[in-house]
Amino acid sequence: MSRTTIVLFVVLAIMAGGIWLQIFLSKKESNWFGLILPFITFAYSLLMVFSIAITDGMTGWDIFGLIASTLFMANIPTIILVAIYFGCREKIKRKRALEKMNIQDLE
Repeated sequence: MSRTTIVLFVVLAIMAGGIWLQIFLSKKESNWFGLILPFITFAYSLLMVFSIAITDGMTGWDIFGLIASTLFMANIPTIILVAIYFGCREKIKRKRALEKMNIQDLE
């Protein structure tokens, strides 16, 4: 196998592990556990924005475009993790509502 293939498998394994961890944390009883990974990725995106190098020849619109595109691209993982979080929490809410209806039917 070539080095590129090995790196690709490692990156895919890390991504799959991160998604599995997000699902696992989102299904916890406490709401806060599922927000850990999105908070980390959002903080990292802010770090990326604050580390942008701005040169003298850049106009205000160039700087704005660079900051906006960096913020958008760096927050794609955050958006995915938050979507996983809300998807898992919605399933939990639906399950609780169904259990509540079943309890009321038994009374």
